[in-house]
Amino acid sequence: MIRAFSLPRPSVSVPALLLLLLMPLLAGCGINTIPTEEEQAKAAWSEVQNQYQRRADLIPNLVETVKGYAQQEREVLEGVINARARATQVQVSPEMLQDPAAVKAFQDSQANLTGALSRLLAVVENYPDLKSNQNFLALQAQLEGTENRIAVARRDYIEAVRVYNTTLRTFPNILWAKIWYTDAKPFQAFTTTEENQSPPSVNFGTGAQPAN
Repeated sequence: MIRAFSLPRPSVSVPALLLLLLMPLLAGCGINTIPTEEEQAKAAWSEVQNQYQRRADLIPNLVETVKGYAQQEREVLEGVINARARATQVQVSPEMLQDPAAVKAFQDSQANLTGALSRLLAVVENYPDLKSNQNFLALQAQLEGTENRIAVARRDYIEAVRVYNTTLRTFPNILWAKIWYTDAKPFQAFTTTEENQSPPSVNFGTGAQPAN
């Protein structure tokens, strides 16, 4: 009796095998560029949020210090407290960076807090004893350092978004966006006015150095 022998069936399908063979070529054509640039933009956004949170963490001590010397400035102090509360309530996860409304809400809340801080720091000019208080000087230096970090983090995020959004529109990445990364959409950058992006002035001529 003659038995029929059949060739063993391949454990990998033909399309999958072709894909494995083509992967080096696809990698050379930039198929990994979109997710790489997307992750870099998300990381830059996380740094933006970290620095804004760092500023928010400084505000309670700053308000308490000013209150000790200028309790009559109740309206200004309450304005800072309320602006901080609103700003900390607005959070934007990396998955929400495609939503213009969410990013704008974050920007606006932080801009309102910046304005409230500017009004508070302007009040300090009227209280020489407060301007020379060691606790206030330390907070001033930390706030100035934080504002610098915010500016750098915001700039880096805007650049990362520009690179990522450009990647989605240029060849050959536009092909990968249509075939492989169909959920990849442009991220929103900061669009507030230059006035709202300017940090509050914290230098009172005391010679305090920004915190590193």
